[in-house]
Amino acid sequence: MDTPPLSGSDSESDESLVSDRELQDAFSRGLLKPGLNVVLERPKKAVNDVNGLKQCLAEFKRDLEWVERLDVTLGPVPEVGETQSTPQNKDQKKGVNPEDDFQREMSFYRQAQAAVLAVLPRLHRLQVPTKRPTDYFAEMAKSDQQMQKIRLKLQTKQAAMEKSEKAKQLRALRKYGKKVQTEVLQKRQREKAHMMNAIKKYQKGFSDKLDFLEGDQKPVEHRAKPGAKGQQTNKGPNAKRRYKNQKFGFGGKKKGSKWNTRESYDDVSSFRAKVAHGKGPRRPGKKGANKRPGKRTRQKMKSKTH
Repeated sequence: MDTPPLSGSDSESDESLVSDRELQDAFSRGLLKPGLNVVLERPKKAVNDVNGLKQCLAEFKRDLEWVERLDVTLGPVPEVGETQSTPQNKDQKKGVNPEDDFQREMSFYRQAQAAVLAVLPRLHRLQVPTKRPTDYFAEMAKSDQQMQKIRLKLQTKQAAMEKSEKAKQLRALRKYGKKVQTEVLQKRQREKAHMMNAIKKYQKGFSDKLDFLEGDQKPVEHRAKPGAKGQQTNKGPNAKRRYKNQKFGFGGKKKGSKWNTRESYDDVSSFRAKVAHGKGPRRPGKKGANKRPGKRTRQKMKSKTH
């Protein structure tokens, strides 16, 4: 059956109110069946079955000696630096905070340590050994193949570390050798510069010592003093000039030696007309003097000689 469409928000609100009222009436009458609508039941009453719990405990419990069970019960263990608890401290410290991980784990550690300290004397009294004998061999948790792999890996790592250390030492030695080589080259350059300076001084006459030729001198910095050059020039001829004078002699007068005098001007005894007018034998070095004579000229010269 087709129903006409409802228009407007008022119609929708009326339908919702009607449907809610109908559901409430049906729920009150008990006409609603379980489905989407779940009826909440009352909470279950807890049953404290003491006899059943004791029966279960008796099934779990085994009457064994303490050596077989090794159970220890201890109270809360205080810290090492903590004094005996007083009523005020008990009120302040009600227990371990379970939310604090560090405090909780430390309480477990102290409890286990106290239990071991309490059990050891009891085991000694019962003559139960607490240490592993020297000839005791237990099965390894890892196989020999796995341990061999671990050993090879450790050896490879150690070899790589040694190789890296050797490479580092070689780099350091190479760097040191390069530094030494640079210092030697710089020293040679300084010695060469010192020798060149000494040679220049000797050539210019500033020094008359030849010690720099020995090659064992250490370079000495030359610091020129004011007025030293003027003092050396006023002493006379320099060392180079004195050495040449000693070797070749002083010679004669040089300046103005080629000038004519009155006697040389009037003296014409050495005048030769043929030489003056170019009729005599050619002087060596003149134009055509070194020129090789031709074939005809050689034949004429031969005929004249014969």
